[in-house]
Amino acid sequence: MSEQSKKVEIKPAGGRLGILTPGMGAVSTTFIAGVLAVRKGLGLPIGSLTQMGTIRLGKRTEKRFPRIKEFVPLADLDNLSFGGWDIFEEDAYESAVKAGVLEKQLLDQLKPELQAIKPYPGVFERKYVKKLDGPYVKQYTTKWDAAQMVMADIQQFIEQNKLDRVVMVWCGSTEIYLKPEPVHQSLDAFEQGLKENHPAIAPSMIYAYAALKMGVPYANGAPNLTVDIPALYELAKETHTPIAGKDFKTGQTMMKTILAPGLKARLLGLQGWFSTNILGNRDGEVLDDPESFKTKEESKLSVLEYILQPDLYPELYKNFYHKVRINYYPPRGDNKEGWDNIDIFGWLGYPMQIKIDFLCRDSILAAPIVLDLALFMDLAKRAGFSGIQEWLSFYFKSPMHHPDLYPEHDLFIQLMKLKNTLRFMMGEEQITHLGADYYEYYK
Repeated sequence: MSEQSKKVEIKPAGGRLGILTPGMGAVSTTFIAGVLAVRKGLGLPIGSLTQMGTIRLGKRTEKRFPRIKEFVPLADLDNLSFGGWDIFEEDAYESAVKAGVLEKQLLDQLKPELQAIKPYPGVFERKYVKKLDGPYVKQYTTKWDAAQMVMADIQQFIEQNKLDRVVMVWCGSTEIYLKPEPVHQSLDAFEQGLKENHPAIAPSMIYAYAALKMGVPYANGAPNLTVDIPALYELAKETHTPIAGKDFKTGQTMMKTILAPGLKARLLGLQGWFSTNILGNRDGEVLDDPESFKTKEESKLSVLEYILQPDLYPELYKNFYHKVRINYYPPRGDNKEGWDNIDIFGWLGYPMQIKIDFLCRDSILAAPIVLDLALFMDLAKRAGFSGIQEWLSFYFKSPMHHPDLYPEHDLFIQLMKLKNTLRFMMGEEQITHLGADYYEYYK
């Protein structure tokens, strides 16, 4: 056995796990319907590391490559219950049909189960998401009252579904751009801000506070500031609860985190990277507002800077031009199209170009991320992990990280970190890929 011979003490995954999603639109209903379809044998959980991924253990000669779900104790898909909040009253079936991501023929085979999933009224203020408005919202005097209502919903969800554990994954819209303020710097200040209706406390923060107060792990699927503030770090530590985020890494940014590490590995230079998207779903409509787009833009722009490290490679990456655009185009619906024009240079500075036209499906790419995050966050909670779960950076455009560190954006390093964390949990040797046993060398 390796130096890391002692397993982390992980509580069993028995019983039922509830998954709550603030936002029951295209992403969450595609996720929920997808899990139900997999249960019935109507499809495969493609894109899900927890369901289809393997992990190497020990030396290559040992040929140990178990499925991840067989290696670590994860909740079983048959033991999941679903719920959430929205500003529209439609049940999960109606919402999924309206989203138009999955074929109605498939949804009709899941209709009774989907119709049984009805959202709680949402915590919503239009000034934070200016392109949306809905009638199905909570009425409250203070944001503190709203947080108590969300906690009551969580408790009701637990009791009605006879749950043993719950996780929350934000699947709602992108809020306006917010910067950290004094109200975010401590838990006392934040709680006072809730009582005083502080404008820097957005609805997503109310959900996160309610979850963490009850010890419910929280993963942030949008670029919103939300849980990435000292006040909620403090609460997560106080209640021994995992947090992760932010912004699901799906289409165009996923491609950047695949391609940019390759350019850097081969030491090819970059002059400019122009990215534009057309998108017609609710997300596209929300991002048509400049203030919400600013939040998304900050998340998408940071990726190349951190991967390419211009300070270390000024001859290759200093002052490269990076532009990102998202255009709302209703006919496209959830089928987003992302165009990238990349101007690179090689030996002796000779220019070259790369063109990418990615016709992707946003919710199809996001759904397995929601599943993996829910299962891994539940695992982290049972393993006694709390605070920022940087090992889940693999799933995010703008990964949360310790304030004294820079975020790791390289997809392949992120995957290695994730799998090594699972090996650490189970007392298995870390994989470094050194392979020194196969070299002849003098000692």
